[in-house]
Amino acid sequence: MMSYIDLNYSPSRNDLICLFKVESAKGISLKKAAEAIASESSIGTWTEVKTMKPRIKKLGAKVFEIKGNYVKIAYPFELFEPGNLPQILSSIAGNIFGMKAVKNLRLEDVIFPEKLIKSFKGPKFGIEGIRELLKIYNRPLTGTIIKPKVGLSEKEHAKVAYDAWIGGIDIVKDDENLSNLSFNKFSKRVLETLKMRDKAENETGERKIYMPNITGEIDTMLQRANFVKAAGGEYAMVDIITVGYSALQTLRNANESLSLVLHAHRAGHAAITKNQKHGIAMKVIAKLVRIIGFDQLHVGTIVGKMFESKEEVLENCKVLKEEMFGLKKVMPVASGGLHPLHIPELLKNFGNDVVLQFGGGCHAHPLGTVAGAKAIRQALDAALQKIDLKDYSKIHKELKIALEKWGK
Repeated sequence: MMSYIDLNYSPSRNDLICLFKVESAKGISLKKAAEAIASESSIGTWTEVKTMKPRIKKLGAKVFEIKGNYVKIAYPFELFEPGNLPQILSSIAGNIFGMKAVKNLRLEDVIFPEKLIKSFKGPKFGIEGIRELLKIYNRPLTGTIIKPKVGLSEKEHAKVAYDAWIGGIDIVKDDENLSNLSFNKFSKRVLETLKMRDKAENETGERKIYMPNITGEIDTMLQRANFVKAAGGEYAMVDIITVGYSALQTLRNANESLSLVLHAHRAGHAAITKNQKHGIAMKVIAKLVRIIGFDQLHVGTIVGKMFESKEEVLENCKVLKEEMFGLKKVMPVASGGLHPLHIPELLKNFGNDVVLQFGGGCHAHPLGTVAGAKAIRQALDAALQKIDLKDYSKIHKELKIALEKWGK
């Protein structure tokens, strides 16, 4: 029977390499489990078949490193269809998770060869393009999510956005489950909110951004993207996990002419990423988002309500920004349970190239949304100047009240 283990193999520059964390099933050795993974994810099946030609054997994946329960597998480039992410994932992250030979299996990382990466679009704007659009170059961007998530009418939604903008917030976005609902229609919401964006820009002299959630069936999503563009919008947000990778590729292709900044909300990712023994690491999803061509991605917060460790969040940021055969860098978004007092720690962890996004941490301010936005900008100004928030709050009322509310 053909062996898929070759610990002397040196991967070629065109191989795709996967790092798996493997827990083999009871009675199965780690080597046996690793070989089953390599077989099932490339050319093999559960038994020898008469149709296996000698030339086909050259396409077999190779287990080339086993360290503890971590296994590296190299896949020949010929196994993959360039530009087809669903097909690639059906190979390296498909049947293997359900095999009896493994008790638990986690795809920890994927190293894509240049030939595959070049078959995808990559980000259209990236960090530099986003900063050029907003004319903000030397600080993190501030954002808010309209709260409550759903329930507001179109005009109420637009008013909350306006209040955040005039308070100093740069970016306002819809939440993941707000689309085209009976009490808040998509087209009317976009028009009303963009009207308030223009008003806020005129009053503050700052660029302001609105991110409508265009998530939906792919034809609907494209129609919504076109509507946003025609209405004067510059951004669109998509729930990337629930719409699927083929839909993301279709949208990115259409965005060659639309030229919207694409924001990736990762709702649902934890069903895949949270189990440290089984599933797919968030850093892999981050790489996929960058390769497809989104410009911003939620990465976790470290200090907020999300589960990821500091190490995981920083790994997510790293793969969005490191050199990847010329792909533009993606802007990380820290979002989930944040309030103004988190900002100094956020700056330490993320640096300047990040969107700091606040929901309840803006709108739950005792004096309302405008004051909440002011407190966020005040905390950011203090942190950038390395001034203690308590000291800065002595002459900034909104920050002082935020400290009283969240300081405990």
